[in-house]
Amino acid sequence: MSGLNTWEKEDLERRNHELSVLNEIARELNRSVELGEALGFTLSQVAELLGLRTAWIWLMDESSPEPYLAAARNLPPALADDPRRMDGSGYCYCLDTYKRGDLEGAANVNVLTCSRLDGLVDGTGGLRYHASIPLYAGEKKLGVMNVASPQWRGLSPEDLQLLSTIGDLLAIAVERASLFDRSARLGAVEERNRLAREIHDTLAQGLTATGLQLESAEALLDDESGAERVREPLRRALALTRSNLDEARRSVLDLRAAPLEGRSLPEALKTLVDRWEAQTGVATRFGTVNGSRPLPPRVEVALYRVCQEALTNVATHAHASRVTVRLVATPEAVQLVVRDDGHGFDPPRVADDRHGIVGMRERIEMLGGSLTIESGICEGTRVEVTVPLEGIQGG
Repeated sequence: MSGLNTWEKEDLERRNHELSVLNEIARELNRSVELGEALGFTLSQVAELLGLRTAWIWLMDESSPEPYLAAARNLPPALADDPRRMDGSGYCYCLDTYKRGDLEGAANVNVLTCSRLDGLVDGTGGLRYHASIPLYAGEKKLGVMNVASPQWRGLSPEDLQLLSTIGDLLAIAVERASLFDRSARLGAVEERNRLAREIHDTLAQGLTATGLQLESAEALLDDESGAERVREPLRRALALTRSNLDEARRSVLDLRAAPLEGRSLPEALKTLVDRWEAQTGVATRFGTVNGSRPLPPRVEVALYRVCQEALTNVATHAHASRVTVRLVATPEAVQLVVRDDGHGFDPPRVADDRHGIVGMRERIEMLGGSLTIESGICEGTRVEVTVPLEGIQGG
């Protein structure tokens, strides 16, 4: 570096550092198939590179018109503690501007007032403005990255260009993850159909053969003395066999036409809740926060089945007049809450298997999540499920 003055040396060192960070970001985005991890790593690198403390990323999903919060770093308490303020369906100046295609300026990056902090005094960490970096794949809108700091400083043209480059890298990673997820979902459908064929070819056919044998045995007993004592157990066995056969057929139908097939989890839950309300006459309300966030298929199925079981329990045991079902998704976890105002019960005195709690808990624990049940006599019941999303792959 001989012959360079101090300013030139500092500028060269800064550019080398920026290139090094860009290389690290590109390497991580190319390596990881878990989008949440890659986005979180990128936000940490951007914050370190530009001295910005807080950042978050909105993404658009093809199945929903609303964006969802895909990743966040160091959100102030006013936003972190109230997921509703980070719900993509709410009013947001930067997202509305992005949808209109008006995010213009140097490197197509704008500094905007944060409408989500409007009117708040406490818990904002001093944040008022953020830079919005649009993410595109050609003409296709993918989302927005926002970066902020309490002590806001003007971003130089070099800073804006750097953020634009990082936005391009993120766009490639988002498209890659979308293709990977689409492939995984198609694979899951194929596997489900394969299992359906296996159930039909083995269990269902075996039960059919057993039923035929029992029918033959019952017919033969008609000619023997003392047949009455044997006929009743055979009839019960035959009834049980037919019941198992019906269950196997239902399993095949569930696998071939899963309730979430072609629908998002909020759409499937809304349909389930509306149908349940019509069948029971119990006033039911469904709400979602950040519901556009796509979830791994295993998580979607587990949450759907738990909600289904919880509503069945309400109809069977609770004698409730009102039920609420709420789904809340954040970058870190997804939460499902089913609450009723029914008779309630004393959890320690009721066997888990009576309410299907064992099955619900096993479903959730297999995903690394937790299930809690709060209830009391004449106090209603609250079922809460939380599933962490970090590290869970699609499929």
